[in-house]
Amino acid sequence: MSEPFVLEEIASLLGRAQRPLFITGAGISADSGLPTYRGIGGLYNDRLTEEGFPIEEALSGHMLARRPEITWRYIGQIESNCRNAGPNAAHRLIAALEEEKPNLWVLTQNIDSLHRKAGSKNLIEIHGTVHRLLCTACSHEREVEDYAGLALPPNCPECGRPVRPDVVMFGEMLPQSALGQLARVMDEGPDLVLSIGTTSVFPYIAHPVWWARQNGVAAVEINPGETEVSTIASHRLKMGAAQALTALWDRLHPQAG
Repeated sequence: MSEPFVLEEIASLLGRAQRPLFITGAGISADSGLPTYRGIGGLYNDRLTEEGFPIEEALSGHMLARRPEITWRYIGQIESNCRNAGPNAAHRLIAALEEEKPNLWVLTQNIDSLHRKAGSKNLIEIHGTVHRLLCTACSHEREVEDYAGLALPPNCPECGRPVRPDVVMFGEMLPQSALGQLARVMDEGPDLVLSIGTTSVFPYIAHPVWWARQNGVAAVEINPGETEVSTIASHRLKMGAAQALTALWDRLHPQAG
């Protein structure tokens, strides 16, 4: 099936959908200049940290509790790589679609907050965001634009105790609030599922695509490579996110061209 024909089919599905669910991973931020290491900043592929740890161990809840300076060193590197990045066309067009379809939701693995910066409101940041800091002792939390000027690891301005980024570290549980919102979205029943720029290795990321297949709902995958859900999706575009979303938007809004 030719790519233009698939684009037309997906545009038709998206045009009719009232409750689409977009699932996004690191690939959607690639056009913003961010690397793609499992959604946390592709800096460490198959390499150990300076201290000799796998990056999964350095960015684990255990390491954060035991040696926070190590975890914060690499969280700081990830944040600095995100710092000058802005939303790209894919983020902006998903946010624009939400203006037209108020029941559109985004489930993202990314911790870069680019969906939020683009204007998405119905947003489930399942892995959190580097831009929110939480005190480990009191209830204080704060939003930060970036980590410039912060001593790493930072301390709480209220009680002086250590703070952590509002990010799910390796080995930690997913936030119940985000899981609850995802459950509500799935209970309402998306009428289209679109998986964009994610390898879907986590079960909770692949699940909506499986759910769509089992319930007769179209599932679209937009990804240049093969993933865990490539054989499940009903429609596939082997394209980058920004290119694909721009092509779909143009088909949905031909008068704007």
